[in-house]
Amino acid sequence: MPSIADKRREFRRLHQRGCFVIPNPWDVGTTRYLQSLGFKALATTSAGFAFSRGLPDGAVTREAMLAHIAEIAAAADVPVNADFEGGYAHAPDGVAESVRLCVETGVAGLSIEDSTGDKEKPLYDFDHAVARVRAARAAIDKAGGEVVFTARSEGFIRGQPDLDETIRRLKAYAQAGAECLYAPGLGTREQIAVLIETVAPMPVNVLMGGPSALTVRDLESLGARRISVGGALARAAWGGVMRAAREIAETGSFNAFGDAAPGGELNKLFSDDTKRRTT
Repeated sequence: MPSIADKRREFRRLHQRGCFVIPNPWDVGTTRYLQSLGFKALATTSAGFAFSRGLPDGAVTREAMLAHIAEIAAAADVPVNADFEGGYAHAPDGVAESVRLCVETGVAGLSIEDSTGDKEKPLYDFDHAVARVRAARAAIDKAGGEVVFTARSEGFIRGQPDLDETIRRLKAYAQAGAECLYAPGLGTREQIAVLIETVAPMPVNVLMGGPSALTVRDLESLGARRISVGGALARAAWGGVMRAAREIAETGSFNAFGDAAPGGELNKLFSDDTKRRTT
């Protein structure tokens, strides 16, 4: 089993060149399944975990999220990046304290958003947003500086799809100490290409949260360093559950179970994984 330090070194190495996919599990089972497919790193999903608790995205408490992140980081043999939302605080000092606690979970990386959670004013003012990034950076440095820090600008998924402003913010976040940049919601090849080119040579995470003609190879050719899927895998799983359950409730039939994963396959996967971890 690799140590926390090993996983942090590997995650930092992955950001130096090339492109890797970092899918998002939401529990121990999906964590171990995804790493069995050979993915080099994983990331938590605030939405996927919230849905598993019967909550909307953004409604999980800091304490519950920290416990979840720690569980995923411990379950994975590969580096884990924490989707740490807005740092569970508005003020920079509060963000720093939350980041300190997140680092202690054993993650290899974490991300902080510039979303306020207020529909009337969805993004923090520019200077305040930069101060929050700077505070997160200081907290990571104080803890040893090994955790890769990603700064997110949320305009495209919060009703403010301004590419120039997004780039302005991401550049400022890089100057304030972010090591990877992330603007979820970019919808076109052209937007992705412009952002990556403009903030180069900073590593950029691209979110693929829905159907797209773009492939991993396409995104790599555009210069993406990291590709995540956010809550999309969790939503895909929920889609299967909802379709099957509705069929039973509405028609009394069970045909949707034809798409279910075989129990024997799952038992073997987790049995083999348990044996590997105990020998």
